[in-house]
Amino acid sequence: MAHRHTDSAGATRELLQKLGDLTGRILDQIKFQQARVELAAALQRQVLAAELPVLPNLRAAGRYTPARVGLDIGGDWYDGFVMADGSVGFAIGDVQGHDVEAAALMGQVRTCLRAVATATTDPAEVLGRTNDLLVAMASELFVTCSFLRFDPATGELSDARAGHVPAVWATTDGRCEIVLNEGGLPLGIHAGEHYPSSRRLLTGAGAFVLLTDGVVEGPGYPIEDGLKRVADLVGDACGTDPDELAAQVIKVADLTGHNDDAAVLVLRYGELGDRPGSGGLERSASGNPERSGSGDPG
Repeated sequence: MAHRHTDSAGATRELLQKLGDLTGRILDQIKFQQARVELAAALQRQVLAAELPVLPNLRAAGRYTPARVGLDIGGDWYDGFVMADGSVGFAIGDVQGHDVEAAALMGQVRTCLRAVATATTDPAEVLGRTNDLLVAMASELFVTCSFLRFDPATGELSDARAGHVPAVWATTDGRCEIVLNEGGLPLGIHAGEHYPSSRRLLTGAGAFVLLTDGVVEGPGYPIEDGLKRVADLVGDACGTDPDELAAQVIKVADLTGHNDDAAVLVLRYGELGDRPGSGGLERSASGNPERSGSGDPG
């Protein structure tokens, strides 16, 4: 009997030791994951807290809301910075997924865009070179992105799009469009991808609004319906303060029942408080004649 008791006690100690080792490993994994999440969240806060450039004839404002499922972090971001030639670069993007890996890649893409923009300020070249860098990194995630260049000396806004959601453009004289310019594939898929660009002259007053798909698309809510809702909103409120307009646009995400995170970047040009009828708009694109502001802006 004593021998059996000894065997039983030894087996119990061995089982407790195994459970203790397993618990220790689980706690270590939890702490490691918590550290990764905290690092990714800190990176995202730093990116989204960066000040956007303020110009005499253009003001920018951004908004972000996290995903409703998964971790409270994601891969959506927006950015704005002054470039070496005196123009200003603006970017908005969406890394596939909403987890630690997406947030980490988001920081890398933002850094790549800023680094490439020191060598060229042309939006098509910025996206092309950034795409090649991401392909070389062999990440399993892809990135949609729009990059814009605003020249405060001429009022020209040029942009290129890598698989990203179309922008919405409206003027204070009542004109509005969903900007359906040709774009290229998302970043990080194929090296050597070409990204067409377009140019616009911003005159008078209005707003150019960029967003991610979490704003306009959700389960059972088509992206076309979301874009139309944003276009109606921007068309009515493009003369308001950019912070107020960004706050209104991001609320569209609540109507779509979105599961993804969502970001909005508003570029408001012209004098704040301009009255309807004071806005003018001219647009030019490579290979197309310039069109002045009468009729629809498309």
